[in-house]
Amino acid sequence: IRSGLPVLHSVQDSPSWLGVPLTTQNGIIGVLLVMSSAASECYTESHKELLLFVSAQVAAAIERQKLHARLQYLAQHDALTRLPNRDFLYERLNSALARAKREHAYLAVLYVDLDDFKLVNDSYGHAVGDALLQQVALRLKACVRESDTVARMSGDEFVLVLENIKHPAHGLIVAQKVRKDLSQPIQLDGHVLNIVPSIGIAVYPEHGDDSQ
Repeated sequence: IRSGLPVLHSVQDSPSWLGVPLTTQNGIIGVLLVMSSAASECYTESHKELLLFVSAQVAAAIERQKLHARLQYLAQHDALTRLPNRDFLYERLNSALARAKREHAYLAVLYVDLDDFKLVNDSYGHAVGDALLQQVALRLKACVRESDTVARMSGDEFVLVLENIKHPAHGLIVAQKVRKDLSQPIQLDGHVLNIVPSIGIAVYPEHGDDSQ
């Protein structure tokens, strides 16, 4: 299989096996195996040709699916931080609101803005600014549950969607944790950066019942 050639195996009174590689432009990604349980029925060259044709179709289908998944990911995520982007955020938020309404649950939205972020770009360059945003994204994700959403709206603005919280005050507790964690010094490219976030909080159903 490793050489890319079909493998034919049969032993008297044993099943007959035929295997061909699943080959793409990026190399071999797997193998397609078939077995004949009847020892008297061995695979022929025509069987190998047919299985090679089938394996080519299967490999092409797998590559198309991987490409589709990759394009969908790029369309829904911010390229710098790999967080959900604005469009994907609204999609998740609307779904979360629908669940909250159906289950009579609370939901909190935290809008996080980094104070004076422009000064970081002006003082240290955009490369440091980009690295800072990546670190902020990691810290924000560490502040919430896996089931919650952390998204990048634009620039230095982030949104957190906290689903199924037990009490409206829990949004404030998370906001305090976010503020504390983001306020810790960040070392980047030999510089020690101190940032302070401003955080706004909205809770469903107290402050509204739609994403806006």
